[in-house]
Amino acid sequence: MTTDAPRTVRALLARHAGPVLGAPGRSDLDYAGLAALADRTARQLAGAGVGPGKAVAIVLPNGPEMASCFMAVATQATAAPLNPAYTQDEFRFYMEDLDAKLLIVMRGVDTPARAAAEALGVRMVEVVAGAAAGDFTLADPGGDALPEADAQGNAEGDVALVLHTSGTTSRPKIVPLTSANICASARNIAATLALTPADRCLNVMPLFHIHGLIAAVLSSVHAGAAITCTPGFDALKFFGWLTEVRPSWYTAVPTMHQAILSRAPRNEEAVRAANLRFVRSSSASLPVPVFTALEETFRCPVIEAYGMTEAAHQMASNLLPPGQRKPGTVGVAAGPEVGIMGEDGSILPRGHVGEIVIRGENVTPGYQNNPKANAENWTDGWFRTGDQGELDADGYLSIRGRLKEIINRGGEKVSPREVDDVLMEHPAVAQVVTFAMPHDKLGEEVAAAIVLREGMSADEREIRDFAGRSLAAFKVPRKVLILDEIPKGATGKLQRIGLAEKLGLTA
Repeated sequence: MTTDAPRTVRALLARHAGPVLGAPGRSDLDYAGLAALADRTARQLAGAGVGPGKAVAIVLPNGPEMASCFMAVATQATAAPLNPAYTQDEFRFYMEDLDAKLLIVMRGVDTPARAAAEALGVRMVEVVAGAAAGDFTLADPGGDALPEADAQGNAEGDVALVLHTSGTTSRPKIVPLTSANICASARNIAATLALTPADRCLNVMPLFHIHGLIAAVLSSVHAGAAITCTPGFDALKFFGWLTEVRPSWYTAVPTMHQAILSRAPRNEEAVRAANLRFVRSSSASLPVPVFTALEETFRCPVIEAYGMTEAAHQMASNLLPPGQRKPGTVGVAAGPEVGIMGEDGSILPRGHVGEIVIRGENVTPGYQNNPKANAENWTDGWFRTGDQGELDADGYLSIRGRLKEIINRGGEKVSPREVDDVLMEHPAVAQVVTFAMPHDKLGEEVAAAIVLREGMSADEREIRDFAGRSLAAFKVPRKVLILDEIPKGATGKLQRIGLAEKLGLTA
């Protein structure tokens, strides 16, 4: 690592000039304005008794104020962005779990987080938006600006961001990320994507999620580039934003890319006028047909990457031209070291299947207050991702699936992603999620939920016959559900675990 690489968010903001934050229909905030805002916010937090190591819950709508508030809080305390869609009970759980000292909400926006904070005795302050996108001041609910005090500021080892893992079967784990962790990840992504101050990202990702916070926002800031923050993903508005903002790239999860592709034929003029340098995909597997359709539609490379919260997002990525893109892989190590670990804890040679493990300066130092999870998830300094995969001869990583998502059909192991890949080749299939459903004798059986392409038809038998041409009989889904929509998680990802229950396929 170069010695001048910034290792705190405040140091990142000090390096650049020009526009940084925008929003559709609003003027840009520049780097000097963002740095001044961050300093003012740090002093206001200090005035409220909040400094390094203290968690500040942030519940704001998606948009430029959410981006600037995250960065400003991360210069002085621990930013804890929470999903605005949570219920009062969920807000109470997360704020209590984090021992939040402060809650930041948007003035004029009603949210159950207010009542949760009141019940817990957590002080609440409001964001009062300014004219430029992302500009704000903090005020108490009565309207008075918060008093200021000298701010200590986060050092590189202080926790700047804290997020919970999306636990489906157990209590969510708290992932603390230091200033150095998130700055390293921002640097890695900016380098992978060759970002420059001439770039502008159109952010459609939720900003309570690591993908949006680091891949869209902080990587751009590291490069001195700009980000236009939308109110959230909306396939109907996407092409209008594309025309208005003229971004050089956007990053999204595969379900968003699929929704964009489904509307592209109705927006040919916007597609033709788009001047995207690349499109990025992460946070879930990008089916090869979707990869191909994206490249053909936008006439630019699609860069699939591999990220997770514990790595402050990016771990591996495909390469921009003239580097190689291998559809169906998540590319080469792009920041941390990536290895494949055998069941005995040894690092396996290339070509062998095992658990994907990582180590590097972007990786969390360990789960908060959870020695049991730390003992289970770290081996000899390697973080165990819980994903099964292999590295090919060129160092490109293929993911077979989550180890806990592997379907155990009476001792026969089925990778849901392998089945997904086969079913996605059917001309009528637009989306698919293969998952385990309970079986009284085998323990688990293979099932698949499918959304068909608009105007096309297929029935369960046809889908099963199609799968049987490429898959061993035990891998063919015994149950195929044709749905209008597959239930998604809060960040737009399709989730296998718990899907059988959601769809009523219990034993």
